[in-house]
Amino acid sequence: MPGDTDQDSPAAVPAGADWGPLSSLPGNPMIWILILGELLVFGAFFMVFGIERARDPALFDSSQLHLDRTIGAANTLVLITSGWLAALGARAEASGRNPRRLLAGAAALGLLFLAIKAREYAVEIDAGFTIETNTFFTLYYLLTGFHALHVVMGVILLVIVAWLRGEENVETACAFWHMVDLIWVILYPLIYLIR
Repeated sequence: MPGDTDQDSPAAVPAGADWGPLSSLPGNPMIWILILGELLVFGAFFMVFGIERARDPALFDSSQLHLDRTIGAANTLVLITSGWLAALGARAEASGRNPRRLLAGAAALGLLFLAIKAREYAVEIDAGFTIETNTFFTLYYLLTGFHALHVVMGVILLVIVAWLRGEENVETACAFWHMVDLIWVILYPLIYLIR
């Protein structure tokens, strides 16, 4: 009805609304719903990878030998360091200090991760290992590519909150970034190391 306020619409939910257990987590509670959804998607990918590995372990083992574990380890170190800088940035914002350099450093390391990954892809493709080579490489490119898209999104969020500060903003972006770190910490051993 004209003149009525729509207090049941999502836009009318007060900022201090009770989100249950999500209310006690850092950042905006909506990011945790997104994170849980993304973890479920990656979990499904991990299950498919595990099932396919169990179906043809010889193919997966021989294909895995063509990956550069050192590059994967370097990228793991880059993302863990980036996550550490993001955590320091969130702590700085919470204590009233300027987190811009820390968040910019975290974002820069995210870009370094992408550059290393792009170089790794180029080497693999030049050697003839493409998404169509076999099941291992199909899943390798799908999983690492999907993760790389999350890195891109995380870098964008870190850059945005470095300039549009605020404790909730910084915590929200850092929560997403830590999810990106966590996924890689699982992906690296799953794809590069476990036989």
